[in-house]
This record gives sequence, structure tokens and C-alpha cells, in this order.
Amino acid sequence: MDKNQLTGLLLIFALLLGWTWFSAPSAEEMAKKQRFQDSIEQVKRLELEDNVLESKTVTTPTPINDSLANATLKSSFGTLGDFAVGTEQLSTLENEDVKITFSNKGGKIKEVLLKKFKKSLTDSLGENYKIDLKLLEDTNNKFNYSLGTAGKNINTEDLYFTATSGTDQIQFTVQTSNGGHFTQLYKLNDGYNVDYKVSFSGFESTGKDQESIKLNWINHLDKLEQNEMFEQSYSTIYFKEKEDGDTDYCSCRGADEIEKDVSIEWVSHVNQFFNTSIMTKSTPFSYATMETVMVDEDSPNLKTLKTEVGIPNSASGGFDMHMYIGPNEFKDLKAYDNDLEQIIPFGTSLFGTINRWIVRPSFDFLSKYIGSKGVVIIVLIFILKMLLYPLMYKMLYSQAKMQALKPQIEKLTEKFKDDPQKKQVESMKIYREYGTSPFGGCMPMVIQMPIWYALFRFFPASITFRQEPFLWAADLSSYDVFFQLPFEIPFMGSHLSLFTLLWATTTIIYTYYNTKHMDMSANPAMKYVQYFMPLTFLVFFNNYASGLTCYMFFSNLFNILQTVITRKFVFDNDKILAELEEKKVLNKKKPKKKGFQARIEEAMRQQQEMQKKKEQRKGNNKK
Repeated sequence: MDKNQLTGLLLIFALLLGWTWFSAPSAEEMAKKQRFQDSIEQVKRLELEDNVLESKTVTTPTPINDSLANATLKSSFGTLGDFAVGTEQLSTLENEDVKITFSNKGGKIKEVLLKKFKKSLTDSLGENYKIDLKLLEDTNNKFNYSLGTAGKNINTEDLYFTATSGTDQIQFTVQTSNGGHFTQLYKLNDGYNVDYKVSFSGFESTGKDQESIKLNWINHLDKLEQNEMFEQSYSTIYFKEKEDGDTDYCSCRGADEIEKDVSIEWVSHVNQFFNTSIMTKSTPFSYATMETVMVDEDSPNLKTLKTEVGIPNSASGGFDMHMYIGPNEFKDLKAYDNDLEQIIPFGTSLFGTINRWIVRPSFDFLSKYIGSKGVVIIVLIFILKMLLYPLMYKMLYSQAKMQALKPQIEKLTEKFKDDPQKKQVESMKIYREYGTSPFGGCMPMVIQMPIWYALFRFFPASITFRQEPFLWAADLSSYDVFFQLPFEIPFMGSHLSLFTLLWATTTIIYTYYNTKHMDMSANPAMKYVQYFMPLTFLVFFNNYASGLTCYMFFSNLFNILQTVITRKFVFDNDKILAELEEKKVLNKKKPKKKGFQARIEEAMRQQQEMQKKKEQRKGNNKK
């Protein structure tokens, strides 16, 4: 800044100070303004006093005659009018796992406390804290029957049942004025299992099939997990048909509705790690309508699940059911022997089989002896890498042979630098002469893909990892937050997952180390495209279960360790080159066979000839 600029700034500053001093009000003006403000405050105070005086003289309205209102209400409920008026009373049943609170209004479950589980929340400062985890606690939930009596449909949620409690069971009953009754009996067993029975007589059918009593069940799922996106995509309604034995579910990622006019064995409302299921014992539901409703992003709920099922009216002597209200523990669900364990989304076909009968038992077995689930992941990686090492050895050996042939390939690159197709044909000839293949290292990796994809489904579905900490990850079933961003990145969120960053970094290192020997002169872009995959998946895995990204990171470390040790201390490059020369001599003596590699070589040769003819035609056309 020169002296002219400095002088200008000083003059501007002086002008501002002068104007402030000149425009400031005098002492008399300030006193006048204060007197005016005091007058306004006095007027407001007088108005307030008048309003208070008026409110004290208001006449209290005469209360409505309660007996008259009750009589009117009772008459609208017909034969069940005696149970239309009452006071809500709560009762509880509990064991070492659950505490169930019941309401006599509707004779239904009001909430279920799971004693061994907690719900994780984050305060305004970003600190995590935990509270009791409850299911079915939303006041807007519904679990009611539509009872037809005297030409009216009465909803049981409007009735005040008579409750009779025992040590492990509770019964709710209403009776009609003409001798009918509707009874609900709950009996709490060990664990999360409740025997549930309804019996009724004297009621008309209300179901859509005109032969059943309608049960209406609406469940507003609460947000129970840190990763809301995954929790929502793993929450839906599952059901099983009786005749075919097929298990199906509503769409997890959008609104959906399914109607089944066939016998239904059970219906389950499923969160990511918890469920509430109703299962029939002998007689199935006569039909079922299931619907999932998505909610707004700012809603306190996760999703709304709606189910309507028919209780056969012919089962008036008693309709027996099981209720399961608890965690998605595979063994507990499997014990019902009705495929209820299928609600855990381990996957279908081969991947689901691997998860259910190989990965899951392996984790359960190791967890008996190792307290940290993160250490269990590392131990399992070690076991898998040792079991798969023969495949790894085969892949590395194929790469070592390619490395030994690299000088000859480089000569071809220089010789046919203007004719890449010719160079490819000659390269394939060399590979065939020495009995090696550039595809030799691919098959072992392809064989491992089912295991990797199975684990991709396993970690966010298994309750084993829920709220299990490891290193900096607070919950292996959700993403780890190493650094919270002050803004949100599309598709990534407002956090950075360190396990994901470490996985991407080690993947790039492993890729570079493994592809140094490869000749990419025919397609130079591949040299850079191979690094694009881990950077792309960095966005996706940033929100994934940290159990999986932890597995992927340590798996990369084991891969790098196995690769370096094998190449440095197991392979003898001179010996490999000697074997290749010996193989070349033997291959010359053998009759040529049209194998896979020979067919590729022939296809490349034909393509080269076609390209030459095409170029010749272009030259003739120009002439």
C-alpha cells in the first residue's frame, strides 16, 4: 500500500468518526425519547391488568352430564355397551429377558421392554448415550379385532376389557348382553415367546372373505439403530404361505402392498435386528393383506407396517397362536421349526446357505472363546486365508511366470509398437509356448467371490455385531465415524469412515504391487482404470457396516503379507524360468491342441486379418 492509499483510508475513517459525532442525539433529545418509551410501557401495563380482571370474572361453563354421555356412548356399542366406558389400567408380565406391559383398553400389548438390549442415541454435542430399548411402544400402534354384533362392527380397541392376571399369564374378556364373549389370553414363556389365544362366540364375520374375524395390526417402527438408511432398507413385513411353504416379503426400499387369499402360517413385522411375529399353531390365518408405508425423512418413525389377517370364524372354540417379540437371533427363530429364521436377510441361494451354515456358525463358535467381535473377524480372516492359500499360491505362481516372461513381451512391444493387434497375437503365442496364461491368476479370485458376497450380506444382517465396539468403531453393525464433517457429501453423508479409507488405500497398494509385471501397452488406460474401482466404492462403503469394511481392510493386509512373503521367500525366479524353458521344449514335441488359449489366439489372428483387409479397402477407395 503506497502513501496515497493510506492517506485516503485515513480520510475516510476521519469522515466516519465526524459523521457519528455530528449525528449523535443531544441530552435533551435522549431524555424526551425516554419519556415517550415510559409512556408506552405504562399503557401496556394498564391493558394487561384489565385483561386479568376480565378473565377473573368469566363464568365457568356448566359441565356436561357424564351419565347422559355414557348412556349415549353405550347405546352406540350395542350388545357390548357395558364395556364402552371405563378407565385404562395397565398390567405387566416379565421374565429375565422381557417386561411386557398390557392395557385393558383393547386387551393388547402396550409396550415391550427388552432387558438385554439398549437403544443408542446422539446428543447435541455428538456424544453417544444409551436408553432402554422398547418395541410396540408407539401410541399410534393398533392391534384390534373387528367384532360383528347386532348389525354393527365394534372395534376392540374402543372396549375396556376385564383383566384377570396370574403369575405368568393374563386374560382379557368382554361379554355381550346376549351371552356372547371375546377373550384374549397371553402366557409369557421363557425368552421372548408368548402363547396367545383368542376365543369368541356370538359374533358375525367381519373379514373380507365373509368367513372370518378381522385382525387389524398397524406398527409404527421406531428408529433403533445409528445407521437409519440401512435400518430402513432391512425393515419390512415377512410372511409364509401354509400350502406352498414359501416365505416372502414386502419391498424393503419402497411402499408395497401384497394380498394373499390363501392360508397364511405366520406374519412378521421386522426391524433390522428385532421383530414382532404372530404364528399360528394348527389352523392358519384364512387370508392376509400386508402393506409397507414409507415415512418422511424428518419423521421420528422408521416405517409404517400394516397387516390384516382373518381368524376363521369356525375356530370359535379357540384360535391358538405364538407371538415372538425380540431380537433376530437365528437359533431362537429356528427353534419354531417354521422357517421364521428366514426373516434374517442373509441372502438367498448359495450366498444365504454360506451365511447360515458356514459363516454364522463359525462366528458363533469363535465368539465362545474370544470376547471382542473385532478380534473374531481377524481370526476368521486368518483361518480363511490359510484355507484358501492353495488358490492364492496358484494365482501368485501364475503371476511369477508372467513376470519371468515380461522381458520377451517388452521386446514384442518395441517391435510391434505400431501394430498392437499383431503384438497381442505374438504375445499369446509366447504364452502358449511356455504353457502359461494371463488368465491363470483370475480363476482363484473368482472362486472366492461367493464368500466375499456372502459376507457383504452377513455383517449388516447379523445381530451378533450390533453395538459391538472395536478400535475406533463404536458399532460394527453400522458405519464407523472417524471424522465428522461440517457439511454433507452426496451419497457419503457427513462423516468419514476410517476403515473404508484404509480399505481403499490398501486396495490401491495391493493392486499396484500385483500389476507391476502386467503388460498394459495394448490398453494404457487400464493402468489407471484399475485404481478407479476402490475410489468409486469409497463412496458406497462409507455408509456400510464397519464390520464388513474392517474385514475388507484386514483381508487386504493379509493378502499383501501373503503376497510379499510368497514372492520373497517361497518362489525362486531362476527356477521358475528354468521350468518355463523346460515346458517350452516339451510343448514343441506335443501335438497342438485347440485349447481355450489357442482359440483366443486364433480369434485374435482372424481379427488382425480382418483389420488389414479393412485398411486395404480404405486405401483402394482413396485411389
